[in-house]
Amino acid sequence: MGRIIGAGLLGGLLIFLWGFVSHMVLPLGMMGMVEVDDAKETAVIQTLGANFDKSGIYMLPFMTEAEWNDEAKSKAFGEYAATVPYAFVVYQPKGEDTNAAFMRMLGVQFGSNVLGALLAAIIASFLVGSYLQRVVLVTMMGVFAWVAISVPYWNWYRFPLDFTLAALIEHGVGWLIAGLAIAWLVKPRYA
Repeated sequence: MGRIIGAGLLGGLLIFLWGFVSHMVLPLGMMGMVEVDDAKETAVIQTLGANFDKSGIYMLPFMTEAEWNDEAKSKAFGEYAATVPYAFVVYQPKGEDTNAAFMRMLGVQFGSNVLGALLAAIIASFLVGSYLQRVVLVTMMGVFAWVAISVPYWNWYRFPLDFTLAALIEHGVGWLIAGLAIAWLVKPRYA
């Protein structure tokens, strides 16, 4: 159990450090994001504040589930949606000082990386196989996360393709690096 915990801690640390490199040194963290000048940012924020009254995810244009079941409304919506811009907005009516919250956010990120690596280490401990097989298993866990989350966001919510591909590199490389350490520390329970 000690080796699994150690592997979780080391793997989590490596994922965390890779996240720093991929976001602060490489351009992966900003791929698909578009800079907005101050005047446009102010105008959009004021418009959001004037029109959205609660925290949540807003998809624009939007149609209720009941309207989807009405063939005429669904057809009219499809024609309308093809002629207007699309937006997927994560909205919070009250902002947050990200400088003040930065250390908390880093802590949450590190904790989630360690938890993910700990889960990967537990799963790897059940694999009867070689070091390379355990590395591939952990790497595939990262790719699985990308397929399960990022691809549907690209498909359904129109996340940019470059943002989605950057996420593949982040997950694939990150979990490969973590997998090298996890597979080195975790030996199969049943050999």
